[in-house]
Amino acid sequence: MHHSRLCSIIIDCNTQDLDVAAAFWSAALGRPVNLEKSGNLDKYRALETPPGQIKCEVQKVDHPSRVHIDIETDDIEAEVVRLLRLGAKEAQRIKRWVVMKAPTGQKFCVVPPQLPDFPNGANRWD
Repeated sequence: MHHSRLCSIIIDCNTQDLDVAAAFWSAALGRPVNLEKSGNLDKYRALETPPGQIKCEVQKVDHPSRVHIDIETDDIEAEVVRLLRLGAKEAQRIKRWVVMKAPTGQKFCVVPPQLPDFPNGANRWD
């Protein structure tokens, strides 16, 4: 048995100036940039997450700009297998997460728990 749920929207930005991109998305979404929660400052800017809402980050990337989702889980391998059975494909393994590709082509990530209230509200899979 494992749990999973949507936890993050990641705004991938092909940019040389991550701070300018983060400032735009911060203003557009009304969420201040939080450098303390941003992790690797070369690649990420976390936006404040109001209680009970989905996390949002701005990420510097080398591929074309896009938006992707993260699914958090307490068992990455079990969640990857579940998604493969639904028709997804594994695209890449990166450190602690797995990049997947939906049958319709969208990429998304399976990540370890990100939000402090996990697994509240998560699906339970047997």
